[in-house]
Amino acid sequence: MKLYNTMHQRKEEFVPIQPGKVNIYACGPTVYDFFHIGNARPFIVFDVLRRFFEYIGYEVTFVQNFTDVDDKIINRSHEEGRSPQEVAETYIEEYFTDADALGIRRADVHPRDSENMPEIIELISILVDKGHAYQVNGNVYYRVASFEDYGKLSGQSIDDLNCGARIDVNDEKESPLDFALWKRKKEGEPYWDSPWSPGRPGWHIECSAMSRKYLGDTIDIHGGGKDLVFPHHENEIAQSEGACGCTFANYWVHNGYIQIDGAKMSKSLGNFKTIRDISKHYDLEVVRMFMLMAHYRSPIDFNDKLLTAAGSALERMYTVRDQMLFLLDNVDDHEPSEEEKIWVSELANYKEQFIADLKDDLNTADGIATIFELVRDINSHLNESSAKKTIEAAYSLFTELTDVLGLVVKERETNLDDAIEALIAERQEARKNKDFARADEIRDQLTAQGIVLEDTREGVKWKRV
Repeated sequence: MKLYNTMHQRKEEFVPIQPGKVNIYACGPTVYDFFHIGNARPFIVFDVLRRFFEYIGYEVTFVQNFTDVDDKIINRSHEEGRSPQEVAETYIEEYFTDADALGIRRADVHPRDSENMPEIIELISILVDKGHAYQVNGNVYYRVASFEDYGKLSGQSIDDLNCGARIDVNDEKESPLDFALWKRKKEGEPYWDSPWSPGRPGWHIECSAMSRKYLGDTIDIHGGGKDLVFPHHENEIAQSEGACGCTFANYWVHNGYIQIDGAKMSKSLGNFKTIRDISKHYDLEVVRMFMLMAHYRSPIDFNDKLLTAAGSALERMYTVRDQMLFLLDNVDDHEPSEEEKIWVSELANYKEQFIADLKDDLNTADGIATIFELVRDINSHLNESSAKKTIEAAYSLFTELTDVLGLVVKERETNLDDAIEALIAERQEARKNKDFARADEIRDQLTAQGIVLEDTREGVKWKRV
């Protein structure tokens, strides 16, 4: 397995800390609103990374946090006249609604700031004791100059960062690069007691504290969107390595940006899209397919044309799956021919290629291409005369590979509504009576309703489009 490591700007062979085990920490959402399409990409990417590691035999521990103490949550609570805790709880529930629709599995642990305050305070205390942090008027700041490797993830030196920093003469920090670990409480804000003041943590410290609690001082993989490289992940490294004196994460994995119709997503441009909004127009499994049809590190443009293409591709997968299910329900259970046995033995090549695709830096785009090669092979080899064992072998491999990607997970529709069933029965009767004009008329009527019919020797097959 090779992964592109942002720390070294190259693909590297993955070597876990413990053989056969992998732990992953992926940054989760700040829960003040529905999450947007940009958030969805890392959620899907790390879901597939986790699934694939499990598929190839690893025991995975996956942690994804919820930031439930933050300025944005406080501001939303003031707008809505509710407590910050109520706002956070609402949008954690909404996260799961949308994540479920995207096929994203629950993490092994979803830690929250509010539930891990002792660990956060303990880590800040360690940094203060070691001289990496200092207290001013109840606020605690990380002393960036104390960590000589600061900037190593983003490839920036402290000197370069200082040159570009905005200097505020009234700032109580020693350096404009220093960042908050603990903030003294303000009126109307939630707070916790600490050795420095009643207050709340800064943004960056939470992930260092929670990854340390649940995964240890050094973890295998840490990641998120490319936008988190600086300052969030850079600051996490300074905090974690400053406290433990050891490597924080061995592999840093970041996905590329998403644009909306060729432009950066922005509320000011009116192109800000939440997953909840998108779900009103598209099946969210189509959105997942769209994400996985590109390599995770590539920038992608979110637009109707590409979503339509993703929907068509996903429909092809469902069609071949449903065709196999139809055949399994209708073919005779006879022994496979020698030709079929050879073909089944060759199916293993698709599995090997799929694994090779995803082992190459989680290349889901190539993995999907391999699945479609399998689909073409299935369509050209399976029919009503195929043996049931042959169909079962193809169906098993197809579902095995699509499950790794979290695709084609919906149950087959077995019941049409009464009106459509009546039309199909009427068409069959019209064909029996050689009233082909009426039969064609009914076919066109069903097509207009998104139902496509296919006449076979075993009866009428149908699918939705």
